Amino acid sequence: MSLTEAILEKVRSLPPGRQQEVLDFVEFLQHKEGGTPRLRSPYGLWADLSPPITAEEIDAARREMWGNFPREDIVP
Repeated sequence: MSLTEAILEKVRSLPPGRQQEVLDFVEFLQHKEGGTPRLRSPYGLWADLSPPITAEEIDAARREMWGNFPREDIVP
């Protein structure tokens, strides 16, 4: 007799109220076993979504963003 069959036989011998308690306990164990999902590090979170960005691309974006800083049309 397997473990599953032994458990099933024992549960079938219980009254319906106790069977419900066993079901509740099994659901509790399943929930506890799953636990809370681990938080992933934000580093590399999107790494698989697109090709990696090179250092040269980052430098070019910075030059484009800060190329006209400070602006001449804004007077303090």
